[in-house]
Amino acid sequence: MAYSSLFSSNFTHFSSARPISHHLYYHPYLSSTSLQYNNIRKELSLPYVASVPYQRINVDYLEGEFSGHGVTFEGIGDNCVAKMGLDNGSTATLMLPSGLITSYKAPMWHGSTVELLHTSVSEGDDGEAVIQGGVSLALNYEDDNEVPWSPSTWVLRDIRGNSKDSIKVELISRDTDNMVETRHIVTLGEDILTSEISVTNSNSSPLQWTGSIISHLTVSSPEATYALGLEGSNFHNVPPFLSNFGIIPSDLDEENDSEISQLWKQMGLKGFFSGLGQKNKKNASEEEMEGEEDDGYKQLNEQMCRIYTCAPRFFTLIDRGRRNSVVVGRDGFDEVYMYSPGSSHEIYGEYSFICVGQSTLLKPIMLGPGEVWRGSQHLHNPNM
Repeated sequence: MAYSSLFSSNFTHFSSARPISHHLYYHPYLSSTSLQYNNIRKELSLPYVASVPYQRINVDYLEGEFSGHGVTFEGIGDNCVAKMGLDNGSTATLMLPSGLITSYKAPMWHGSTVELLHTSVSEGDDGEAVIQGGVSLALNYEDDNEVPWSPSTWVLRDIRGNSKDSIKVELISRDTDNMVETRHIVTLGEDILTSEISVTNSNSSPLQWTGSIISHLTVSSPEATYALGLEGSNFHNVPPFLSNFGIIPSDLDEENDSEISQLWKQMGLKGFFSGLGQKNKKNASEEEMEGEEDDGYKQLNEQMCRIYTCAPRFFTLIDRGRRNSVVVGRDGFDEVYMYSPGSSHEIYGEYSFICVGQSTLLKPIMLGPGEVWRGSQHLHNPNM
C-alpha cells in the first residue's frame, strides 16, 4: 500500500470496475453522449476511487475553460486531478469528479514544504486502485419520504483568484430531481486550506441531513501528537465510522459490525456510516459514553473516537515528531469528530494520522423549503 503523497509520476492508472446504481447529472466536460445510466453502463469503463465509479472527464475542456488561475489539470485514468499552486509554495490537489482533496503541502519555517494530509492508495478486490484519506465530504440527506441521497459526483462550476494571493475552486452536486444542491468551495491561501459547503433545499418539504467534512492529517505517530485547546469540551465516546474515503486499521474486529452500526442508525444515519469492531463495542461498554475533556494538552497515543460538543471554534494539533502543527477551525458546525488509530502501528506508516471532522452527527440539521445552510473547515498552517 502507498500513502502520502499521491500522484507522483509512477501513479498513472485506475483499472475499471463495475458501476453503481446512482444517476449522474450532466456537464460538458463529462465525455459520454448519453444521459441514461444504462447507456453509460454499456459505453464506459468506470474506475473506482474509494469504491465509487465515475464517468471519464474531458481534461482538454477543463484546461480551455478554467486555465489562468493557478490551476492545472491532469488526466489520471478516467479521473482528473486539479492541482492548485501559489507563488509562496502552498499547493493542494483535488480529484474530480469525486471531490477528494488528496494533498495539501504548506511552507514551513525551515524553508521547505511539508505534506499535511494523509492519503493512501491500495489495490481493491478486482485489482482496481482504491484511494482513501485526505479531505472529503460525507453527507447524507433525507426528505419527508425518508428517501436518502448522498453527493458523490461533483462538477467543477468555477475557479477564481490567482497564484499570488489565493485560489477558489467551486464544485457543485445535485440530486437527480434537482431538489437538493450542495456546493463545495475549496480555497487555497498562503497559510490556509478552507473547505466551505452550502446546502440548498429547493423542495417544498423539509430536508434533514447529517454528515461531516472529514480530514486525515498526517503525523509521525499518534504517540507524538497532542490536541491543544479542547479542555472543558463535552464529548461522546462513539465507535469509529467509515465513510467512502475513511481509513480504519484492518486489525479492528468486524465480526459484530451490524450490531455496532445500530448506534449510527439511531442517530439517523441509516447505515451511511458503518460502525466497526467488537473491540470498540467492548470499549464503549467499559467507558463512559459521555464526559468532559479535562486535558488541555491531550496526547493522542491511545485508540480513541469521540464527538466533541461545545468545543472551541479553533484548536491545535501538535506533532512533536515532525515538529509542526495544524490549527483546525470551523464555522457553522457545532460538533468536532476526532479519531486516533493509536500508537500500536508503525511510525510514519499507513496509520500515522489523526482524523478530524467538522460534523453534524449527533444532532441532524433541518432545512425548510428554500433554506440554505453554510459551514466550513479551516486547516491553518502556523509554521511559516
